[in-house]
Amino acid sequence: MAPLIDLRDVVKTYVMGDVSVEALRGVSLAVAEGEFVAVMGASGSGKSTLMNLLGCLDRPTSGTYRLAGEEVSRLSANALAAIRNRTIGFVFQNFNLLSRTSAAENVELPLLYSGVHARERHGRAVEALARVGLADRAGHHPNQLSGGQQQRVAIARALVSQPRLILADEPTGNLDSKTSVEVMAILQELGRGGITVVLVTHEPDIAEYAGRVVTMRDGLVLSDERRTQRAAVAGSAGALREVRP
Repeated sequence: MAPLIDLRDVVKTYVMGDVSVEALRGVSLAVAEGEFVAVMGASGSGKSTLMNLLGCLDRPTSGTYRLAGEEVSRLSANALAAIRNRTIGFVFQNFNLLSRTSAAENVELPLLYSGVHARERHGRAVEALARVGLADRAGHHPNQLSGGQQQRVAIARALVSQPRLILADEPTGNLDSKTSVEVMAILQELGRGGITVVLVTHEPDIAEYAGRVVTMRDGLVLSDERRTQRAAVAGSAGALREVRP
């Protein structure tokens, strides 16, 4: 079976005036369906550029990127947006929730952009919230939720379009250690349910929850190691249900 993610000799060069900066210098990476991969590296290592390419938010300068078997390196902006909406869910460090809308309405947003009918949007949003243990918080606004609950709303929003790939950029960066473990338990459960998870983190203890750790330096893959995955166990606040794709 072909990998879900397949990058080959990917170079990304940014031109700023007379200066060219190679953020990626020939990266090749294959990620199978259902893998949980952590990407680590110091600031300037290229990990954020890699995530932008994986998320179809940017295009490589050269090389190829196949996502779910489709060559996406040279697609138009509209075509990339359609792939993002269909295949990828995003989770960010700062949650990126709209403060004046409820948890359910925040989760509905990707479906609103896709033109899904209001009743179906709401039903799918409530279901996604239930999958992350927040069925009873659907009507709450972000300021009525803890940081961990807000991040679980963000994960539900990433799930509502039924993506094959979740890209998580420092998802525990604003959370305490206990809440971080609860979030990692959810991401591990998604992996067991068949969703591919790629996580960017600078924290080695968070990377231990992934089954594979890719370390970057100076725009190159320095190491790519498969590891025994540390089990994350959510407490009562996590209230996880089993996640299915």
